[in-house]
Amino acid sequence: MLGKVLSLRTDRSIGKALRLPCTLLLFTTGALYAANAPATPMPAASPAALPSAIYASAPSGVPAVAAASQESTAMAVPAAFSRGAEGLSPNVLAKALDAVSAARARGISGRTDRLTVIDYSLPSSQPRLWVLDLAQGKVLFHELVAHGAGSGDKYATRFSNVNDSRATSLGLFLTAGTYEGGNGYSLTLKGLDPGVNDQAETRHIVMHGAWYVSEDHARQFGMIGRSWGCPALPQAVAPAVIDAVKGGSFLYAYAGSAPSAPTVMKASLSSSRPAARHGKASKAVARAAAQTVSALVGKRR
Repeated sequence: MLGKVLSLRTDRSIGKALRLPCTLLLFTTGALYAANAPATPMPAASPAALPSAIYASAPSGVPAVAAASQESTAMAVPAAFSRGAEGLSPNVLAKALDAVSAARARGISGRTDRLTVIDYSLPSSQPRLWVLDLAQGKVLFHELVAHGAGSGDKYATRFSNVNDSRATSLGLFLTAGTYEGGNGYSLTLKGLDPGVNDQAETRHIVMHGAWYVSEDHARQFGMIGRSWGCPALPQAVAPAVIDAVKGGSFLYAYAGSAPSAPTVMKASLSSSRPAARHGKASKAVARAAAQTVSALVGKRR
């Protein structure tokens, strides 16, 4: 009996002694299997549903950010030039840009890299023409520019679309080709505003150089000389300015805040030989211009 009890205790002791190595063996075997077993990919969780707008494609042929980019660029242009263009009113530049946008909306195409602005509300003794590089945000030229003899003396207060009036026209123009004429290298201008400047070609309103447009002339007489309606420039810079803006760029002429309210003539006078390309005006031309100016002066009184 004692032998059986001792044998049973001995068996239990051996079991206890072997229990820990067996447990360790099981853990070791499991670890080895896990290390060598082929990896089983876990099924990927399906992504959360996104708003349908995220998957919507942009309209065909139009970049998704085009509208925002164009709007920000258009809004940035006036601010950039108001900081960098001496004497150029942000209000005048905004009006010029609005006029260009309206022309484009009517289907009139033109160069996008150049814009010329003339502010005839300033005296002729001050530089009042700016040529802007819209692509680079730079002012290429800031020059003196003449107004027509029929528009006033130091200040331009009368404007006309009438042939032989010798007055300046306002509004938006499109530059065309160049030619060599009586005033040298000249640039043709096409008026884009019906009734306001659309007779520019008929009147031979062109950009050219003139000896009477100079700082010396302004110092001596208090103003520069006057043209017969053309935006005449200093002779030294006229060719460079013309080359910079020729071939379909926009030119905007403004006079809304002149010292006295500007008068714009839209009526038609009897045509005669164009004065811009001839050295002398005929008596009929002189009479028509004198009658026009006299009528305006009498009306203002």
